[in-house]
Amino acid sequence: MTPRILLVGMMGAGKTTTGHLVADRLGWGYRDSDADVEAATGLTVPELFARDGEAAFRQAEADVLADACADPAASVVSVAGGAVLRPDNRRLIAASGTVVWLRARPETLAARVGDGAGRPLLEDDPAGAMVRLSAVRSPLYAEVADLVIDVDELPAEEIARRILAAAGAPGDDVAAAETRPE
Repeated sequence: MTPRILLVGMMGAGKTTTGHLVADRLGWGYRDSDADVEAATGLTVPELFARDGEAAFRQAEADVLADACADPAASVVSVAGGAVLRPDNRRLIAASGTVVWLRARPETLAARVGDGAGRPLLEDDPAGAMVRLSAVRSPLYAEVADLVIDVDELPAEEIARRILAAAGAPGDDVAAAETRPE
């Protein structure tokens, strides 16, 4: 199997920042589902939501996830937060590499995304939306995760170090401090 690390979690969990750090450290490629959707559709995520609706976004999200998981190059993939909503996506994620859930409390996520600008699912009530979305998605992230890192109090560099340690990255002597999904 192609070496691949897939980062799952809510928006604001740090998947993009951490994903870049891990990919750079390993010398692997990096894929970001949201960026891939924008490249494939020529629209930003908010534009795609506004023009074609959430169902079209979810289909584009599934398409780019399938492309990322079929890529023969070693890579780190930051999976779009809602990709786990589809059972087919969950099966693909779980079968495509080491899956790391970057878990954060809803209040941490809300603080990180601020007013929700550019995030269609958060527009009117980011804090409340994070609580609702977390309740629905957390069991799905747990279903696919090989390991879980609680990221609330951790800087991205430390999260990356823990992922590398868990993956057995050469020269990384950090003791992994992650847990198995509950």
